[in-house]
Amino acid sequence: MAVVNDPTVEKRRSLPMLGVRSLVPTRVSAGPPPRSVRVSVTDRCDFACTYCRPSRNDGYADGRLMTPAWKTMFEALRRAGVRRVRLTGGEPLVHPEIVAIVAHLSSLGFEDLALTTNASQLARLARPLRDAGLHRVNVSIDTLDPVRFREVTRGGDLDAVLAGIDAAIEAGFSPIKLNTVVLRGVNENELERILLWAWEKRLLPRFLEVMPIAEGAKLVADHLVTAAEMRRALDAHLLPEEAVTDPGLGPAKYVHARHDPALRVGFITGTSDTFCETCDRLRVSSTGVLRPCLATDDGVDAGAPARAGDAEAIVEQIGLAWSMKPDGTIWKGCTEETAAGVSMRAIGG
Repeated sequence: MAVVNDPTVEKRRSLPMLGVRSLVPTRVSAGPPPRSVRVSVTDRCDFACTYCRPSRNDGYADGRLMTPAWKTMFEALRRAGVRRVRLTGGEPLVHPEIVAIVAHLSSLGFEDLALTTNASQLARLARPLRDAGLHRVNVSIDTLDPVRFREVTRGGDLDAVLAGIDAAIEAGFSPIKLNTVVLRGVNENELERILLWAWEKRLLPRFLEVMPIAEGAKLVADHLVTAAEMRRALDAHLLPEEAVTDPGLGPAKYVHARHDPALRVGFITGTSDTFCETCDRLRVSSTGVLRPCLATDDGVDAGAPARAGDAEAIVEQIGLAWSMKPDGTIWKGCTEETAAGVSMRAIGG
């Protein structure tokens, strides 16, 4: 049975606005500027995954940035030293101007420009996004069973997602990473199937622990499958080697395939083993709040200068937000109590 939370909430409401607070340990030294940023270009999403949203009627944020404000924000991030940008949501491909946004980002010369998507709209957008300058794409897909897929996503169409992945392959994106949140009693019996299917297509599968953040906090006690358990389940297909990260490209730890060292699988913890000490990410919410950490609502609101076209003011606020980055030797990310109250969709995951 899939984990499906109560979808009976009928009244739409606004998500909480994010503001400035300082409740977590902060770094004392200035340190280098942020090099990586995840940008939630919209909090809208056409799925309502059980570990992300309480229902399809959970409301949306007020004050989302429009495209001109986003252009100012991107220019400020570039001036502040950011070199890698990942577009997220909600679902970024439901943004009506996503191709133009990608084209603008590409013109600014970021070293890496990536996007995470549920792929529901990717069949029609893969080629335009590639032509606009998008470098890489990650696809969230938690099951290859169409009935289970509809349950977990609350109505998603697996065929549309698979068509989107094929379109991304055809458009020439490489590597294409797949993100699968593994839930006990839901899809942990599909690990091998997803792994072999992905490798057959020369894709890079990654298996994620459900984290105690937002709706995931309600699932961890009964449904957590640790990365160590996942690896044991796949041992017959993997080389007996230490899992290692790709430097500068996130917390996933990778292991090579036993039969073909050109193929790999990644594992992402966050519950059994936090990775705050090496985190170099800044997040920007759909309303323009600069977030130094996924696991709290702490942040600096840069929405007003973004709307005013004031990139220099945003650069200063990026420095302020980065100074609020929790000390990763003390702070343990999504296992902290504050994480359960955060909205994943509002901040881009």
